[in-house]
Amino acid sequence: MATVHTETGVSMGAKVLIVEDEFLVALQLEDMLRDAGHCVVGIVPDRASLVKISDAPQIALVDLNLRDGPSGSTIALDLSRAYGTKVVYVTANPQQIGRPAPTAIGIVQKPFSENAILAAVSHALNSACDDALPLPPEIEPIGLTRH
Repeated sequence: MATVHTETGVSMGAKVLIVEDEFLVALQLEDMLRDAGHCVVGIVPDRASLVKISDAPQIALVDLNLRDGPSGSTIALDLSRAYGTKVVYVTANPQQIGRPAPTAIGIVQKPFSENAILAAVSHALNSACDDALPLPPEIEPIGLTRH
């Protein structure tokens, strides 16, 4: 759930982890999220880099194919188990997800739009309070991806 400033009542955004090895894509995501008021707790280009994250993310935007190979699915599972992190897969290869993280929200296909990323983050925040919320049209459900 987003942190709310007690004096102003203004949402301070979510703690978001970016799991992406393409530097320019990661920077694009970081800019989108920060401009929308979210806190980016880190950018992880491979599984080994995950240990450098000191702040538990509420949400992770996870690509599947990273610098060390197809480790995105494993990272998503690790984050889900360790922190209960909501996972949004951001990938051009959703058929490679395999076993999705238990906290997975859905898929945003690459190439993505800013609207799709922000809708996914918003949905992940709101679904923490209400798991029955329908997915916005920008997010594909796990297992029902277009090929």
